[in-house]
Amino acid sequence: MPSVIKSRKDPIQKTNTALLIIDVQNGTYNKQEESKRPYFYQEASQKTIPNIAKLLKNCRESNIEVIYTTIESLTKDGRDRSLDYKLSGFNFAKGCWESKVISELEPQEDEIVLPKSSSSLFNSTTFDYILKNIGIEQIIVTGFLTDQCVDHTIRDGADRGYLMICASDGCNTETKQRHQQALSAFAGYCRVAGVDELVQEIESTP
Repeated sequence: MPSVIKSRKDPIQKTNTALLIIDVQNGTYNKQEESKRPYFYQEASQKTIPNIAKLLKNCRESNIEVIYTTIESLTKDGRDRSLDYKLSGFNFAKGCWESKVISELEPQEDEIVLPKSSSSLFNSTTFDYILKNIGIEQIIVTGFLTDQCVDHTIRDGADRGYLMICASDGCNTETKQRHQQALSAFAGYCRVAGVDELVQEIESTP
């Protein structure tokens, strides 16, 4: 029987919460990005990825479901991609190195990894179906990019009846301004909280 969610500030319930890690993969974060996108790379290296790792460790220790999504086509030539991904030039072929989660956050054996070919994984994966089967009602969102895939996923999740929680310092995008603008823009669809606050709350929850 689903629990009754009264507010976006409802405390995290370990039995019905999932941690979602969006697109933190070799194709979006690698050494080449340091020269191409210095702010993004440095912020990801020094803050975002360590924060996600901290939250990931905490969720695993608390038996909170962990789900990853990565940009990955179902085909080598990417013919199955969304029109937006085709126009944007995103094509990480099925099984390629770029589609793999970075080693710092490597999934454990029984954790779910969903390949997606659209901005929101609700639109190109069985994510919604899986959440309902597991009994998930709350989703903690982390990953890349704050103002694109994170934003779209949070809005879609809210519309589908999930309590969305954005780990504000567990997300990253191209500039600090874009990051802050995105958090402000989708704050009406979710609870926004820092990683330390979420970890403390999870640790204090029976």
